[in-house]
Parts: sequence; structure tokens; C-alpha cells
Amino acid sequence: MTHDVQKPLATSTGDALLAADDAAWTMNEIRRRLAEETSDETLRAREKRRHVSQKVREAREKLTSTTGTRPAFDAELTRLYAQNRYTAAYAILALEIAVAGTMSLWLSFFTTAVWLLAVLAFHGLILLQAHRFLRQASPEISLKTWRQRFAAAEFAHATTFALIVPPLAFVQNDSARIFLVFAMLLIVAIRTMLSASLPPIVYAGSLPITFAIAGFFLLMDDPALRMVAIIAPLAQVFFVLLGQRLFRTSLMTLQYRAEKDALIAELEQAKSNSDEARRRAETANVAKSRFLATMSHELRTPLNAILGFSEVLKSEVFGPHANPTYREYAGDIHSSGEHLLTLINELLDLSRIEAGRYELNEEAVNLTYVVDDCRNLLKLRAKNRGITILHAFESNLPMLWADERAIRQITLNLLSNAIKFTPQGGEITLKVGALENGGQYLSVRDTGPGIPEDEIPVVLSSFGQGTLAIKTAEQGAGLGLPIVQGLTDLHGGTFELKSKLREGTEVTVSFPAYRVVTALAPVTAEPEPLIRRKA
Repeated sequence: MTHDVQKPLATSTGDALLAADDAAWTMNEIRRRLAEETSDETLRAREKRRHVSQKVREAREKLTSTTGTRPAFDAELTRLYAQNRYTAAYAILALEIAVAGTMSLWLSFFTTAVWLLAVLAFHGLILLQAHRFLRQASPEISLKTWRQRFAAAEFAHATTFALIVPPLAFVQNDSARIFLVFAMLLIVAIRTMLSASLPPIVYAGSLPITFAIAGFFLLMDDPALRMVAIIAPLAQVFFVLLGQRLFRTSLMTLQYRAEKDALIAELEQAKSNSDEARRRAETANVAKSRFLATMSHELRTPLNAILGFSEVLKSEVFGPHANPTYREYAGDIHSSGEHLLTLINELLDLSRIEAGRYELNEEAVNLTYVVDDCRNLLKLRAKNRGITILHAFESNLPMLWADERAIRQITLNLLSNAIKFTPQGGEITLKVGALENGGQYLSVRDTGPGIPEDEIPVVLSSFGQGTLAIKTAEQGAGLGLPIVQGLTDLHGGTFELKSKLREGTEVTVSFPAYRVVTALAPVTAEPEPLIRRKA
């Protein structure tokens, strides 16, 4: 009666465990999807916060600036003007001397000399201020004061230039008037180009010349000369628009450079965070591997005792049990212990592979023999599930230089997965052969339910399981394929998984040509020492 009562109880408990596993899988899937959605939302929120903070910072800087741009841009634009002025000093000096020399053709030497000395004096003042500004790492006074100084110097310089307009305008010589208009327009164009980074200085350096030309030519009796008074303001408008365009270009260049610097800083910070996270991950991975290795060794000792005593109880070495249910429970304990021991061994192997401590005991191995031996070991299990194992082995394959234990583990893991996920009446095909490049391969193909393409990376990860596999087959730890991948990489081979829904899965493990014994170069013996040959 006890036996009849306990079996339904065990069945109901198994159903409850399966239902609990399904519920746990559903909750894990929900958590995974929520994590993905949360990560996307976190990235979007982080990007939005960064954009908003950048806009707020720009608005605050514009409010604190007197020109409507960032204070850093104000300083850079002022520095750009000073550099342009200081760099073009000799060119402007030569132009001033050339204008004075040409003016001497129509004016007296005294008038020309006084005008040239005044122009050179204010030109030197501008250069002195520009030099002082560039020599200071951080201006001791505000940028507003520096700009006012530059504007005043430019206005005085332009006014001095304009003083030559009255004498030349009233000279009764068409060549002098043509030269005057040409020289003044050239000077205004040069000032606009040099002072484009500071628009107020453009106005201060060009308006006096334009007003002088327009005013004095407007007083002329000749209608043609009065047209010059109209052309001069139009030219001034053109140069102002050109200066504004150059100013916007300079400002945009500074903005792009600032954004590039900010992006480089963010990339450096992200790289630093990534390096720190990688270091922590590597440390955690090493700690995990050590923990798994230690715990695996610590769990093996009591587990061996459990397996031994359960084997004794199951075999009834010391006599039959009073209740047959005890023998069945002992068998369940023994099978559970074997499963746990297998899981511990897989964890230990995976931790060794990930830590780079898995040592290969390489020797000449017959790949066909090893695969066929593994097929014979699992043939009974496949037969009990109604599965047929077919094989196609190429004959006369050369030996393979590899670790026989690792090759067996690769074959057993692939065959076990194929048997586990193949329904009753299905087929499993084993293939062993040579590759075109001289290597060898092992292939396991089943007619199971297959794996969705988007779940293949999950299946190949540690402890990863596909949704369809969980529902239709026995559940495992999800370590078989990662171990196969790790052992294949240690041999320098390649791992390939192909799967289609409702058609099956094929896993191919290829070994490189340099591991085939026939491809190895012979080892030349070193010559014996001369003394030993004489002896």
C-alpha cells in the first residue's frame, strides 16, 4: 500500500516541479525582456538628460556673456582678431607706405609725411595692444575692456586714414580721385577680413573712411563724382555682410571644435569607465572560476560517499529492504548523485577553460575510433528512446594530434544533446571525415525540433537554454555546448552550429590541418657531441 501511495505522490511532485520550472522560465524571460526595454529606455533618458544639460549650459553661458555667445568663444574670437592683426603687421605697413608714396605724386611731401607718421603711430598702438593681449595667458582685465581698447584704436587708425580724403578729393586730377577710391575700398576690405571675428571693430575701422568718401564726393559738382558717394555706402554694406558671414563661420568653427573636444572628453571618460568595468569583470570572473573550482572539489568528497552508500542500499548488499520503496528511493538518490557529479565536473571543466588552466594531454588519436566508441556507449540510451544512430566514417584517416579525453567529451556532449532533443522515432547521423585543407571534422546531426535563429547565441552561452528546447526535452545545465566550444578553441579548431525549426540541428567541429599527424614535420635529431662520438 505504501508503494502504491508513494508513486502518485512522486508523480504529482514531478509535475509540480515541471510546472515550477516552466513558471521560473517564464519569469526569467519576462525579466530579460524588461531588462532589455529598461536598458533602451535608460540609454534614451541618459541621452536626453545630456542634451538638456548641454542646452541649459549654453543658455547660462549666453546670459552671462555680453555678446550673446559663450565666454570661452568671446575670448577665442578676441584672440583670433589679435593674432590676425599681429600676423598681418608687415603687410599693412607695406600698404601704408605704398599709399603714402603714391599720394606724394599729387600732395606735398610735408602733408604726406605727417599723414604717414600719424597712421604708423596708431598702427603701432594696435600692434602693441594685440601683443600685450596675446602675451597674457588669462587677461587681467575683462574682455569687454580689451574690445573697447581695440575698437578705439581701430577707430583712430581709420580716422587717420580718412584724413587723406579731403586733400585728394579736391585735387583736380582724375587719377588722384580714382586712386583715392581704390585705396580706400582696399583698406576697408582688408580691415573687414582681419576684424571679422569682432563685428563692432569692423564698424569702427570702416565707417570713418566710408563717411569721409561719401561726404566729400557728395559736395562735388560733377554728377559722376556724386555717384561715388552712393557707391561707397553700398560697398560698406557689402563688406559688413561679408564680415558677418565670416564671423558666423568662425563662430561655427569654434562650436564644432568645442563639441569635438567635449566628445573626445566623453569618449575618454567612457573608455576609462569601460576599462574599470572590464577590470572588475575580469576580477569577478577569476573569483568565480576559483570559487567553482574550490566548491567542485569540496562537493566531490561528500558526493562520492552519497553515491557509494546509495549504491550499497540499491544493491541490497547487507540484505533485502523491508519495504521495496526504499530500494527505489536509493536508486533515485544514486541517479541524482550521478547527475550532480556530472554537473560538478562540467562546472569544473568550464571554469578551467575560462580561466585558461585546462591542460591538454596531447597524443596521436584515431578520431574515428574515439567517435565510434562514444557511439557504442550511448547506443543503448538512444535505443531506449526509440532513436536510430546512423554513422558515416571515412576509412584510413590519419591520426590526429589531440587530447583524447577532450575529444571524447566533445563527442559525448554533442551526442547527449542530440539524443536529448530528438523525439521518438528520430535519427541521429554521425560523420567523421577529412577536410579539403587537410584537417578533419566531426559532425552530429539530429532530426529534433531545431533552434530559432535568434536563440542560437543564448544556447551557445553558459547556462543558456532555448525556449523550445526547455519545453520539449529534458532540462540540463546549459554547459555542454560552451564546453565543446572551449575545448575546440583549445585545439585551434572551429565550431559551427546550423539549425532550422522542425528540421533539426547540425553541429560540426573541425580540427586544423597542422594537427593531422601526417602533416607534421619530422623531428630532426640533434647531433651527438664530439666527445661522445670519440668515446
